[in-house]
Amino acid sequence: MNRGASGQVTNLLRRWSKGDLRAADRLFRLVYDELRTLAVRQLRGERSDHTLRPTALVHEAFLRLATHREVIWRNRIQFFALAAQAIRRVLVDHARARLAEKRAGSWQRVALEEEAAVEGPRELDLISLEAALEELSAVDPDKVRQVELRFFGGLSVDEAAEVLGVSASTLAREWRMTRAWLYRRLAESEAA
Repeated sequence: MNRGASGQVTNLLRRWSKGDLRAADRLFRLVYDELRTLAVRQLRGERSDHTLRPTALVHEAFLRLATHREVIWRNRIQFFALAAQAIRRVLVDHARARLAEKRAGSWQRVALEEEAAVEGPRELDLISLEAALEELSAVDPDKVRQVELRFFGGLSVDEAAEVLGVSASTLAREWRMTRAWLYRRLAESEAA
């Protein structure tokens, strides 16, 4: 997205914060392609008969964002950070619902992007990832935010660093440690 469009997103977010629902509609049309790209990336590793499609994921995530009336929208990066959280929640809720339907049914798998992989399997169990993130949240919630922003939200190191209020080099270093910790937990979960 170019700088002009980014400024337009920020303007629409601010208008939406003030209650302008037309701004929310225009915002959705403006960011739809980027959100859909995130959704496609998150669903890429799912099984072929997966019932959640990118369009449905985008719409559900945006609806969840729209219900947060208390949010004061500041800028594009904040919006995509919160969109990443919403996408994560939709995917996890969908995986849990599917698992509940099958009563110990099959795992929901999501492709782990090349840049996020440490070593090992190219796919991971979304429910195990959520459990690991909940465990990590008890110790260091900022690390969970890193995963939401980078993995679920697709933000660059620079964008995620801006959201978290740290330098890009600090985030890059912490991101490597976070990925290693998650990989170890997921490998332990898979072995169990």
